[in-house]
Amino acid sequence: MSRQLVRRHIVVSGRVQGVGFRYRASHAAMHLNLTGWVRNDDEGTVTMELQGEEEAIYRIIPLLEKGTWIRIDDWSEKDIPVDPDERGFRVRGY
Repeated sequence: MSRQLVRRHIVVSGRVQGVGFRYRASHAAMHLNLTGWVRNDDEGTVTMELQGEEEAIYRIIPLLEKGTWIRIDDWSEKDIPVDPDERGFRVRGY
């Protein structure tokens, strides 16, 4: 049985910069077999693109919220095309 891949563009706001959010996202994504990337934005938000099984994508937010200093106030998401050649998960930006 082949798995159905989806890809989501997610923007997260709250206390998400300077608290290890990107590195926690990277570890959680690898744990959930997700590919994609995460980066800090100039507006104080964090943007992620996550690709994998839909259930795994929805499981990442609760894992991120378990971070000691992380506080997620809101997030927006939209479906985007799957990247069939993507391998791994990267932390982007500064």
